[in-house]
Formats: sequence, structure tokens, C-alpha cells
Amino acid sequence: MAKTAPSRISAQRLLGQLRLAAKKGDRATLSLALDQMRTLAYSPRYWERYLSLLGNPLARLVDLLVIKQGERIAHQKGWKLSRVTAPRAAAKTRKGKKTGARRRPTPSAGTIQPSLFE
Repeated sequence: MAKTAPSRISAQRLLGQLRLAAKKGDRATLSLALDQMRTLAYSPRYWERYLSLLGNPLARLVDLLVIKQGERIAHQKGWKLSRVTAPRAAAKTRKGKKTGARRRPTPSAGTIQPSLFE
């Protein structure tokens, strides 16, 4: 079988391009970084490298906004992405208040739409 050449995409160089694009607003650098990220994201051979790249906040932001593959890849492979969970205010119980269902605010008179059928 013929061996395929290893990827020429360096994670450090790609992150450097993303930083440069973020600092200077260079569209050419951003499009080059996006192209390289898409190459990693859309080929199953490089999924592990792509998911390790998503540890960087800039790369994660680009994936969330443009590429949208990180969650799909992790789901397909059965992996769980580590998430930082912030403590919720709802988790804290307050004395004297019920934690039941919340009521919807009533719409003001100006926002009520008249019925189409009378």
C-alpha cells in the first residue's frame, strides 16, 4: 500500500496565524488559517489533531462560529469534551422562597396581537 504524506499543517503555526488575524484584522491570514482548520476538521485522519487544537480559545471560537465540527467529531468518536462548569445561582437554595415553576411575564397592551379569526 502506498503511504500518504503526513500533514504539513502545524498547530503552532495555525495558532500564530489566528493570533495575527485577531490582532491586525488581516483577512488573508484568517482565510489561510480557516482553510487549514477545515482541512483538519473535515478529514477523519486528522480529527485527533483538530480536537487537540480546540483547546485554544481562539481556535474554539473559530470552530464555533465558522467550522462547527468539533462537537460533531467528538460525538461521532464517542468522546466527551471537557467543559468548565460555572456554579449556577439556581443551584443555591434560598431560605423562604419556593423554587417552583417560574411565571411568564404578562405582555403589555401594545404588544398583544389581535386575533386573525373572529
